[in-house]
Amino acid sequence: MEKAILSVRNLKTYFFTQRGTIKAVDGIDFDLLPSECLCLVGESGCGKTVTALSILGLIDSPPGRIVAGEVVYHDVNLLKSSREQVRQIRGKEIAMIFQDAQSALNPVLTIGDQIAEQIKLHLKFSRREAKERTVSLLKEVGIPSPAEAADYYPHQLSGGMKQRAMIAMSLSCDPQILIADEPTTAVDVTIKAQILDIFRRLKETRQMSLLFITHELGVVSEIGDRMVVMYAGRLAETATVAELLGNPRHPYTVGLINCLPDMTQGNDRLQSIPGTVPSLIEPTNGCLFHPRCDKALAICRRQKEPSVLVNQGHSVFCHLYSPAETSQPC
Repeated sequence: MEKAILSVRNLKTYFFTQRGTIKAVDGIDFDLLPSECLCLVGESGCGKTVTALSILGLIDSPPGRIVAGEVVYHDVNLLKSSREQVRQIRGKEIAMIFQDAQSALNPVLTIGDQIAEQIKLHLKFSRREAKERTVSLLKEVGIPSPAEAADYYPHQLSGGMKQRAMIAMSLSCDPQILIADEPTTAVDVTIKAQILDIFRRLKETRQMSLLFITHELGVVSEIGDRMVVMYAGRLAETATVAELLGNPRHPYTVGLINCLPDMTQGNDRLQSIPGTVPSLIEPTNGCLFHPRCDKALAICRRQKEPSVLVNQGHSVFCHLYSPAETSQPC
């Protein structure tokens, strides 16, 4: 198997509040391979964004803190590196597109100035060189009249154009890894298709690795190579996109796929997963999905779910597939 460009091992990020300890990310493991698109999938609040922020060392402390784990980039553990080392890597070698482009952009600086600032900081370009590169990047992401658009302020751009500007900014230093946090949220279907096309072209032309965070399985099927499903801060299942969508094993993954509308059956009623996501404040030791699972066993209530390799490259975190499973119902 090809060596991973980024490896996350047993990552735990907790938030310490007056109400208790929120275990937002509780033991996450995954590898990101060179030139692949790895999709991190799950409901809102499952820990996807916190995972991404933990990788880049952007967790607000207090109240948040990474309490355990490793984030290894090219044999360097970022969690044990100095702030200066991480700052040099962040933005230059690992870049991130934040979910809300409106909030991520500075309203009092032009789009061009914001992109050029990062270029001058990391690549030591002159002002003229940075401006030329900025216009080139805006053109690459499909912004019309890029030289003119570089002088626009964020409020002068539509939502789709803001998202393109954020993509251009993330590409400014030719990163090896691009983390995209829900980049297709809050845009219409046409803009979504255009943004996904940009990511496909970037992956092919720049040979970069993508960590793509989304809750939309339709997006995953269009752009992803492999897929990691999260639930309540933990892993549920990981496999190639084709394998996982075609042969899901975890009851939660099955529920997510069943929630998709099936237009071939002529049924416009949407299914849903019963119950609600559990509180992440001091969660129980057992499987956190078991109160919503129609296949739960007695052991699910008592013990954390094991990692089981069901096929080559396909792992599921569920007692149903454990050799030591008990058939006693919950």
